[in-house]
Amino acid sequence: MSEFDGLGVHLGNLSRLSSARSRSISPENFSGAKGQGAMATEGTGAAYAVDLGRGWKISPSVALQPGETLTLADIEGPGAIQSLWMTPTGNWRFSILRIYWDDQSHASVETPVGDFFAMGWGKYAQLSSLAVCVNPGSAFNCYWEMPFRRRCRMTLTNLADEEMTLYYQINYALTEVPADAAYFHAQFRRENPLPYGEVYTVLEGVEGRGHYVGTAMAWGSNNRGWWGEGEIKFYLDGDRDFPTLCGTGTEDYFCGSYNFDVGKENGGYREFTTPYAGLHQVLRPDGRYSSQQRFGMYRWHIPDPVRFESDLRVTIQALGWRSGPRYLPLQDDIASVAYWYQALPTAAFPALPDRDALEVI
Repeated sequence: MSEFDGLGVHLGNLSRLSSARSRSISPENFSGAKGQGAMATEGTGAAYAVDLGRGWKISPSVALQPGETLTLADIEGPGAIQSLWMTPTGNWRFSILRIYWDDQSHASVETPVGDFFAMGWGKYAQLSSLAVCVNPGSAFNCYWEMPFRRRCRMTLTNLADEEMTLYYQINYALTEVPADAAYFHAQFRRENPLPYGEVYTVLEGVEGRGHYVGTAMAWGSNNRGWWGEGEIKFYLDGDRDFPTLCGTGTEDYFCGSYNFDVGKENGGYREFTTPYAGLHQVLRPDGRYSSQQRFGMYRWHIPDPVRFESDLRVTIQALGWRSGPRYLPLQDDIASVAYWYQALPTAAFPALPDRDALEVI
């Protein structure tokens, strides 16, 4: 058996020894270098450690000023990001996470930080899954494995008018990367409102070989009825008018059924969070200014990735009911993050919406 590279770790191979080198970046070790942690003499905790001195939580966090871009990580490979934890304050739509692989000039991950962790409405909801966990009170955790060969550069930009406080930890391994390992990608999109009669595009413009691994959606209903009759469609490798993969309904794709509804007497919509899928957030009208229902959902294609050889496009319909009964195309507020792996080079993403278009009102 060949030497284990330390990647793709699971309970079945956790006992195997490896020459992979464990490293971690945080405000206590900005470079992740061996033996360089907890050496700070200045930082956000310095005043509290005045009686204790160096090594006693001098630099546990950083402050991002309005408009500032902070380089969270700049790592020389080969290796792989194995987990990511952070606790951003402020407006999660106004903090933009970007990741660049192997000196490619444009980002392969570009998304508001809240949406990346399936918190698109800027409010906490417990999420317990294999790929993403969100825990009290604002603990964002990501376990997507992200291999790279030459370099990983990760940044966070503060678009808000207020200073942002950030605690973070990036855990990674320095090791040889298999020749067939692809690069992690994540792209944010939003339509508010979706034009009448149009489908919502989750992802398009992807060219090359890869596999689609997940969808997170923040769905705001602008209609007083059920909003999730629409089908998701995956157009693969030259599909044009008709897709190869077609779902049967929005709640079906997110592994629920019958409107996520357990009946009025049992509370109606029922939140759930599982390893691969969930309706983890239901924001109900408060009878005052929060007048619309809003939903957070995720679906991870970990056991069933959608593989493509040359190109990929993903759409979902926004569909409800009118009298008749007949289907009603909806004009909802929909935002999404698509997650996939593919080989480099990759095409640049569409421009991220400006701050006003990102904002949750």
